[in-house]
Amino acid sequence: MSLNYKKSGKGTPLIILHGLFGSLDNWQTLARKFSEHFTVYLLDLPNHGRSPHFEKHNYELLSEELLKFLDEQKIEKAHFIGHSMGGKAVMKFSLLHPERVLKQIIVDIAPKKYPRGHDEIFDAFFSLNLSAIEKREDADTLMAEKISHAAIRQFLLKNLERNADSENYEWKMNLEVLHRDYDEISAAIQSKTSVDIPTLVIRGSRSDYVSDEDLKIFRQMFPKTTMTDIENAGHWVHAEAPGELLTIVNRFLLD
Repeated sequence: MSLNYKKSGKGTPLIILHGLFGSLDNWQTLARKFSEHFTVYLLDLPNHGRSPHFEKHNYELLSEELLKFLDEQKIEKAHFIGHSMGGKAVMKFSLLHPERVLKQIIVDIAPKKYPRGHDEIFDAFFSLNLSAIEKREDADTLMAEKISHAAIRQFLLKNLERNADSENYEWKMNLEVLHRDYDEISAAIQSKTSVDIPTLVIRGSRSDYVSDEDLKIFRQMFPKTTMTDIENAGHWVHAEAPGELLTIVNRFLLD
């Protein structure tokens, strides 16, 4: 079974990968803009959205499935954008298959290992008794006991859908595997070699995910790395400052 995707536009292929708990829907607004210059492929990564579930979740798996997708779509080379976990997936893929990558854009994530930071969210997910939920608003009310920020709850609950057969709610994502393999998700991307792929790192100025020192780590693997900040944006740069992100991405890819 292939990865779920949406395709739009014409031109050089542009692959966009979302972050943890996300889906291709997170980038649809920007994809419409990018499609003015590129053939845009929005993907649901493995264990997310409507893509297949696997018994594991790590960057080797994501790279394998991404390579299969490119081959299925007969895409020889493409530009890549990856946010957060998707950014690490792009980095891993480009290290393993540099011949398939034209340019890469990494949004607010570094190749380093990160401390656990989503335990509260997993706790909120597992606290929901899905069989007792009659409508989506019920899930939001219950999750509010664990997560006070309404916008975060709205984002997370995009993973909730009603089963057509049982009519009970269920998670689209592979929650159990993502929780079990969380250390793989937060692990560092490492390589003993470097590849000369033009790389742009975009940071949100209010995010602490990527430090100035991390640029050295990037350049050990990707010597052609530059970094830019988007002011007044946090980790969700594409949602908080889409216009500025669009301008920066187009300038980098079309140059």
